[in-house]
Amino acid sequence: MSEMTAAQAIVEILKREAIRNVFCVPGESYLPLLDALYNEQSITVISARHEGGAAFMAEGYAKASLKPGIVLATRAVGASNLSIAVHTAFQDSTPMIVFLGQVNQHFRGREGFQEVDLEGYFQPIAKWAVEVRHPKRIPEIVGRAFRIAQSGRPGPVVISLPEDILPAKADMQFGPVVSIPRPAPSAREVANVKELLFRAAKPIIIAGGGVKQAQAEERLLNFAEKHSLPVLTAFRRHDIFPNDHPLYMGHLGLGTQKEVLETVKEADLILALGTRLSEITTQDYTLITPDKKLIHIDIDFDTIGRVYAPDVGIVAHMQEALERLQGIDGNVNWKAWVVARRQKYEWASKLETTEQNVINKSIIAIIRDKLPSDALLTNDAGNFAGWLHSFYAFYEKHTYIGPTSGAMGYGMPAALGAKLAFPNKTVVSLSGDGGFMMTIQEIETAVRYHIPIICLVFNNQMYGTIRMHQEMHYPGRVIATDLGSVSFSDMALAMGAEAYKVDTAGSFEIAFHQALKRNKVTVIEILTEKETISVSATISEIRGK
Repeated sequence: MSEMTAAQAIVEILKREAIRNVFCVPGESYLPLLDALYNEQSITVISARHEGGAAFMAEGYAKASLKPGIVLATRAVGASNLSIAVHTAFQDSTPMIVFLGQVNQHFRGREGFQEVDLEGYFQPIAKWAVEVRHPKRIPEIVGRAFRIAQSGRPGPVVISLPEDILPAKADMQFGPVVSIPRPAPSAREVANVKELLFRAAKPIIIAGGGVKQAQAEERLLNFAEKHSLPVLTAFRRHDIFPNDHPLYMGHLGLGTQKEVLETVKEADLILALGTRLSEITTQDYTLITPDKKLIHIDIDFDTIGRVYAPDVGIVAHMQEALERLQGIDGNVNWKAWVVARRQKYEWASKLETTEQNVINKSIIAIIRDKLPSDALLTNDAGNFAGWLHSFYAFYEKHTYIGPTSGAMGYGMPAALGAKLAFPNKTVVSLSGDGGFMMTIQEIETAVRYHIPIICLVFNNQMYGTIRMHQEMHYPGRVIATDLGSVSFSDMALAMGAEAYKVDTAGSFEIAFHQALKRNKVTVIEILTEKETISVSATISEIRGK
């Protein structure tokens, strides 16, 4: 028990929870909290140019470090700006805690300056939204926030801090550091899995973010190898299983190759491990059909049965689940099918380049050859990501971060957070010109804090994904998707970064080599053609369908 201000108590909890980085845009509504951070040498405060950028950094940091991302912002205006990242953390199951300054309690209900009900505003897109109404409750509420953000299915927690609360003193009593529950399957549940598994002729695993959050990649690999089980990864979770392994069968996402989808369609048993079986993973909820048996294991009770009723549903931490499943034994009779499906996947994902290739494909080949195997990639939302998803191979864990929420503007700020989590890794972000422009100001943040990332910007002067759908549904009737000519390389140079503009695979390779060697904040602008709108079709081909 010790007397301190509410702001000091928050910092004390951050320190106890081993938080090393917090992200913010400063605001007068939470100045006491900033002042309390001034004296804490163990915590680095990263001040961004926009609350959306700051929160994407925190979300990317959390995905990389597997620790809660912390972001600070002011009242309604700052809160609104970062809400997209809260939604991203919610859909991506990312632990994040958002501290928001709030109007003085004595001014509430009068439409005070920048007043909004922050609890009500964030309730639909956060695991928990709460306003502190007494300084003495700070240790209780913030401690609970850390527990909620990390327990069960991880997600964002939003804490509203009235500006009169933060400087107020109280006797603070701190609880223990958060310990995350790790429920395990029962013996009966393991027996039920065994019975279904060894009755199957063509079983598969669909593995999702729960495997990564539980740091259970090794156990997944061991379990799959023991039983010769083919593994597919859920949307934007490529790095939880080595892509060059004979049991890896591909990624279930946007524009997934038909050979990968055929593997799921032919399967008669699906083990869904740590995935919520999202719209994208299940191809608009069409991929898992009634003729297939479903075993669904997840840390979150509400996730099981939300989309598909399982034949066996188990609430468990993925480390504990896979440890117990490892012990089951039985005869395996599906090896020939596994070999055949792997051959199909290898054929579909084979990366061959010629002078006739579109530049996007050649660039993926170059970065695949030049990057170390532990390099970490992030990406924004957009059609350009299709080439990454289809042709880049992830060999090691913690090498990929992408928004399952599909948020534009995500890739580059998330790369900054990831680089802070793994300062010794090479970190590369991929963006389209539409998404990159939404958070381009954070290049200056990267330069100011010396966070050396490499940003690849595919510039085709349009919102490519929307243009593709426009051409599919209203061919030739182009509206609102064309963008103007912007020199991203010049903008990056003006903010103090290294920059290159390229329009051939050869010039890109030279620029990329320089970027890897110099270890500075670098933007490589890649000029691409509108016609090559996606991996599978050109604009002319779409119109001709």
